[in-house]
Amino acid sequence: MSDDVFPKVISFQDAGPAPKTYHPELDRILDGDPEQTASNFFSSADGRFNCGIWECQPGKWRVVFTESEFVHLLEGCIIVAGDDGSERTFRAGDAFVCPAGFTGTWHVTEPTKKYYAYYE
Repeated sequence: MSDDVFPKVISFQDAGPAPKTYHPELDRILDGDPEQTASNFFSSADGRFNCGIWECQPGKWRVVFTESEFVHLLEGCIIVAGDDGSERTFRAGDAFVCPAGFTGTWHVTEPTKKYYAYYE
């Protein structure tokens, strides 16, 4: 039978896909050079649910979330500031959700690595 009939469990401990390197849109970068890489380990058939491993170099940029994203930090530090004046600092071991509709900034203060899962 094909994998479509018997889907396989995806382990983040296995070798994943080659990471893709990118930056936030230039007009959103506020500080630094937040080069990012993402290895997307899983995408649902409709492409709306994705999860994988993301890494980022220090920098600060504006974010506008159209998706809801769950984050579990493995390394580093992110300061998440909302346009509503809220601000939270997250470090390795912390987990949080940025809901669809969130706007503000992400400030990566040191090289950071996270597990992510988002639904668009």
